[in-house]
Amino acid sequence: MSDTDVAAWAALLRVHTALVPRLDRELQATCGLPLTWYDVLLELNSAPGRRLSMGELGERAVVSRTRVSRVVDQLVAAGLVAREANPDDRRSAFAAITDPGRARLRAAAPVYLEGIHRHFTSRMTARESATVARALEKVLANPPG
Repeated sequence: MSDTDVAAWAALLRVHTALVPRLDRELQATCGLPLTWYDVLLELNSAPGRRLSMGELGERAVVSRTRVSRVVDQLVAAGLVAREANPDDRRSAFAAITDPGRARLRAAAPVYLEGIHRHFTSRMTARESATVARALEKVLANPPG
């Protein structure tokens, strides 16, 4: 492993640690929506039928698998998500975004996107941003065995 490898990893961790709390604060202050809620709503909104099983949601959301159920419970209590029975597996349920959830997601999207631009992509050229995206997608597409 080279020094460059270690530097890339360390930079990724530092950027994540620095920017996630900033985006969270901005979303909460402006929209009353924690970043964890936004992430879950975003995943549900982009899913087929705008719903996912809890297992699928745990795999897709940035929230840890152990926290996803708690976040969904909070979103259900806020009326932004509904739990639906899974007719194929009585032990599992779907989380589905509600119309109010979609409205809150749409209202928060400009704040989220502007925060990404201001804190992250504005510090790079378009080419650098594309390179970072490709490199990280490559890592996700080829997890270690």
